[in-house]
Amino acid sequence: MSKTAGELRRELGIPGAVVTGLGSILGTGVFVSIGIAAGVAGNGVVAAVVAAAVVAICNGLSSAQLAANHPVSGGTYEYGYRWLSPTWGFLAGWMFLWAKSSSAATAALGFAGYLLLLGGSEQRYLLVPWALIGIGLLTVVTLLGIRRTAQVNATIVVMTCLSLIVFIGLGVGAQGKAGSPFSFIPRDVGWASFAQATGLMFVAYTGYGRIATLGEEVKDPRRTIPVAVIVTLLISMMLYAGVAFVGVRVVGAERFSELTQQKVAPLESIAAQMEISGLPLLMSVGAITAMLGVLLNLLLGLSRVVLAMGRRGDMPAGLAIVQTTTGVPWAATLLVAAIIAGIAAVGSVRLAWSFSAFTVLIYYAITNACALRLRPDERLYPVWIPVLGLISCLLLAFWVEREIWLAGISLLLLGLAWHWAAGQLSRPKLEPNDTH
Repeated sequence: MSKTAGELRRELGIPGAVVTGLGSILGTGVFVSIGIAAGVAGNGVVAAVVAAAVVAICNGLSSAQLAANHPVSGGTYEYGYRWLSPTWGFLAGWMFLWAKSSSAATAALGFAGYLLLLGGSEQRYLLVPWALIGIGLLTVVTLLGIRRTAQVNATIVVMTCLSLIVFIGLGVGAQGKAGSPFSFIPRDVGWASFAQATGLMFVAYTGYGRIATLGEEVKDPRRTIPVAVIVTLLISMMLYAGVAFVGVRVVGAERFSELTQQKVAPLESIAAQMEISGLPLLMSVGAITAMLGVLLNLLLGLSRVVLAMGRRGDMPAGLAIVQTTTGVPWAATLLVAAIIAGIAAVGSVRLAWSFSAFTVLIYYAITNACALRLRPDERLYPVWIPVLGLISCLLLAFWVEREIWLAGISLLLLGLAWHWAAGQLSRPKLEPNDTH
């Protein structure tokens, strides 16, 4: 049995919500973008990791208080509709859908690449088939329901965190290029480089948004969501800063950046230089589980945004169908899986990375603008938090390359055209809790 525009089940507590957030964050960010940021900010990458976490916490608290007041699936797509306007709400959902679908495809290709590396194979033609297999398997897991998905997610996150903790623990005492902790203070880094590195690392934190996106499936959302967001970001910041510290300490910022560009698995290469038996293997396994975690949580988050867009008529109404027995929006899940598979089949990771910075910053700028519209009785945190979040997102967006600006603006215009066309059609205007 299925029902249209039905309610999802509230089955996630604080531990499950934290696991969902960590599974969304600890992926490409920790295994790839830290090295990229090190190439931009040098030893100052550790400070950039912390600065990005501060920006992410402001944005996370804005998301949390919006979700606490309006705990439905869809995240900023729904908040934009409620606190700004239908156009801004639609643009938030539109940007999220395409940016994160590309990111999910990148995670699938990353999983395939690490898997082939672990198996000792360099056959690049196997990359796309293995990526599609990964997408298919995790789509099946997602269709089993949020409870089963959370159980699989917990296993994935434990493996990823374990590998990173061991890497940090062994790397802190390893001999390397940087000795004194004071060498990590960004003295000789220009503001432009530091801001660019901070922007790159902010994107690496944005998986916490999956917690708000799943707001309709969280127990006691007014308490659970803010606590889960804060805990998730603090854990992520400690792991990111630890990995950045060890990477720069062992091989130096320049070499860390080179390894990221030259190798599929830069942390595995750094682990190999520590000459500790079994550590490179552990990092490869951790990278595989991290990519699977990102893919699984993006399948969850994206399908819920499509569900919300189907409810409001911004997508076909059939995408709002919720399976009664599992509580899963199966039509939305299958569509998202198909989009991700289509992008992965192209085999290009540049597409996702080019869009991610600009689109994510615009998405969270809209989130903070929504938080500024909260009434005093709805507000959980001081008004300066969304103000700082909004200013930070807009400032960091100015440091994105011109080509990305043009691509992002083109995507926005395409979305507006779609929204206008959909508005010309007769469509139901269902509220999230309307089951008729």
